[in-house]
Amino acid sequence: MSAAETTTAELPSKRSSPSPASGAGSPKKPTRPRRNGGAAVPWALLAPCLLVLALVLGYPLYRLVTLSFQKFGQPQLWGFKPAEWAGLDNFRTILSDGEFWRVVLRTVLFAGAAVVLTMVLGMLIALLLQQVSGWVKTLINIALVASWGMPIIVAVTIFKWMFDSDYGVFNWLLSRIPGVDMIGHNWFASGPQGLTVIMLLVVWGAVPFVVITLGAGLTQVPKELEEAARLDGASGWGVFRHVTVPILKPIIVMLTTLSVIWDMGVFPQVFVMRNGHPEAEFQLLTTYSYDKAFVVNDYSGGSAIAFVTVLLLLGVVAVYMRQMLKIGEVE
Repeated sequence: MSAAETTTAELPSKRSSPSPASGAGSPKKPTRPRRNGGAAVPWALLAPCLLVLALVLGYPLYRLVTLSFQKFGQPQLWGFKPAEWAGLDNFRTILSDGEFWRVVLRTVLFAGAAVVLTMVLGMLIALLLQQVSGWVKTLINIALVASWGMPIIVAVTIFKWMFDSDYGVFNWLLSRIPGVDMIGHNWFASGPQGLTVIMLLVVWGAVPFVVITLGAGLTQVPKELEEAARLDGASGWGVFRHVTVPILKPIIVMLTTLSVIWDMGVFPQVFVMRNGHPEAEFQLLTTYSYDKAFVVNDYSGGSAIAFVTVLLLLGVVAVYMRQMLKIGEVE
C-alpha cells in the first residue's frame, strides 16, 4: 500500500461519520409550564373577595334600585301597606324639580374645585419633597400620614374651631393684615363661603394620599431623561411638562378619578359641620338624598336621587377606564 493510500484510509470520511442522534446536542424548545386547574384557579382565589363584595355592596345596591322604582314611605316601612310599583314616577319627579338640578350643579362645582385644588397642591408638595433631605422627607411623610389617618369627626371639630366667628384662629390671622377686620365674621352665614370651608377640609384630608402616591411615582422618573431634556435646552417647566407628566399620566388619571368619586360622595363633612341639619345652600347630592329619605320620609325619592348619583359616578369610572385603555394602547 502506498503512502497516499495509507493517508487516505486514515482520514475520516465525512459521509461515513456518524450523525448525531436525533435530539442529542440540539437546542430544546422551551416548554410552557402546565397550569394546574386552568382558568378555575384565579376564580377560586377571587371567590371569597367576590362573595364579600356581593354581600356588602350587591344587596344594598339591589335594594336601592328596587326602592327607586317603588312607592315606599312610612306605611310601607312599618308594614301597614305593601310597596307599590311606581315605574319611572320617582325619576320624573326629581328630574322635573328645579331644586334637584341646583343641587347637582352645586355638587359638580364643589367636587371639581376640590379635585383641582387637591391635585395641584398634591403635585406641588410631592415635587418639593424631592428637593429636601431624607430625614426632612421622612418627617413630612409621617405628618401627612397622621393627618390622613385623623378621624373625620376630629378634623371637622378642628376646622369648626379654626373658622369660628368669635374664637376662630383664621379670623384672627386675617385680622392681622393691615386694613382687614374679620373679627366676628361668620363663614357659614352664606352657602358659598361655608362650602369653601368644607372644601378646604376635604382637600386637607385628601392631599396626603395624593402626595404620597405621586412621590412614589416621581421616584420612577428616569433622571437620564430629565438631564437629556435640560441639555437640549428645556426649562424646568418644559422638563415637567414633556418628561415628568407623560410618565406619571397613569397615576394622575387614577388619582383624579378617585378624587372625583370621593368628592362627589362627600357626606360626613357637610353633615357634621352643619350639626346634622344642612341648610338648602349647603345641600349636596349625598345630603340631599339623605334628607329626602330620612327627614321627609320619602324613601323611594331618596333612593332615586342616590341611584342617579351612582349613575353619574359610573360615568366617571367609564371615562377612567377609557383613558387607561388608551394609555395601555400607546405603551
